[in-house]
Parts: sequence; structure tokens; C-alpha cells
Amino acid sequence: METATKTWPVARLITDRSPRGRWLQAGLLIGVWFAAEAACVRLGIPLPGSVVGFFVVLLLLESRLLPRGLIERGADGLLDHLVLFFVPAMLALTGHPELLSFTGVKLLAAIVAGTVIVMCGTALVVEAGFRLRSAR
Repeated sequence: METATKTWPVARLITDRSPRGRWLQAGLLIGVWFAAEAACVRLGIPLPGSVVGFFVVLLLLESRLLPRGLIERGADGLLDHLVLFFVPAMLALTGHPELLSFTGVKLLAAIVAGTVIVMCGTALVVEAGFRLRSAR
């Protein structure tokens, strides 16, 4: 990491162990994606900018022009919240507008009730198992 902070003037700020450093690293990755997307549109490359950006970051990492420490925590943070980036859930809502009506409310209530029932049932079974084990 010492060489990263010497090579890149803002590396000390980006590699900071605080949440700010993680956000800055994620922002750096998003900036690479944005730049790659703009380059694909401008140059007429028939590939998504995210794919081109991925290969740009991969090449920079492999050539050691981009130190791993400058993006590692940001990439981990994005991966930790990957489920938030999935589009199919939103596409399901746009494909079925009835889910945004009273039918959707009933479905949500059934899902919440089912989840609570399963969690309570699991808690009861685990508690019974602990009591049986301690009774021996």
C-alpha cells in the first residue's frame, strides 16, 4: 500500500479505513463504469460499458498500474450489497402492475405472515431441541 500512496496522490484518502474510503473506492469503480459506458456510446462499440469497464479494471490490475488497495474495499462493499443491484425484481413489478394494487398488498401480507410463521416455528423447534439436550 506504501507504493500506492506514493504513485497516486489521492491514494491516501481513498485507502482510508473509514467508511469514507470505502465510498470513494466504490465511486472510483462507478466512475470507471461511467467512463467506459460513455466511450462505448461515443465510439460505437457494441458492448455494454460495464463489460468494457470490467476489462479496463482487469487490465489495470494485471499490469499493476492500478493498485488493488485502491478498489478492494469499494468492490467488497458493492459485492456486499449486490442483491440491491438486481433488476429482475423491478422488472417483475413493471410486468405485473396488479402487484402495485390491492392484490399486491394481499400478497405482501401473505409473504410477511408466512415468514413470521416459519421463523416462529423454527424458533420453537430450536428451543425444544435445546431443552431436550439440556434434559439429558
